[in-house]
Amino acid sequence: MAETAAKAVLEGGPAGFPERIVPIDPPGTELKIPFRNGYEHFRATDRQQRTAEGTLPVYEWWERTELPG
Repeated sequence: MAETAAKAVLEGGPAGFPERIVPIDPPGTELKIPFRNGYEHFRATDRQQRTAEGTLPVYEWWERTELPG
């Protein structure tokens, strides 16, 4: 049986962000997710949220960086 990847719930960030439950590797680190010619940055919190995929850690949006161009 394959081990399932750890996942997190994303909170905040831009409207229209496509996924709110994402894989995390390794858990507890910052997430940097490409979106609309830039990156959305999320930080781990101490909170958890119940989801259809189980109780997952919550990561909070804290900044966006733009790609040059």
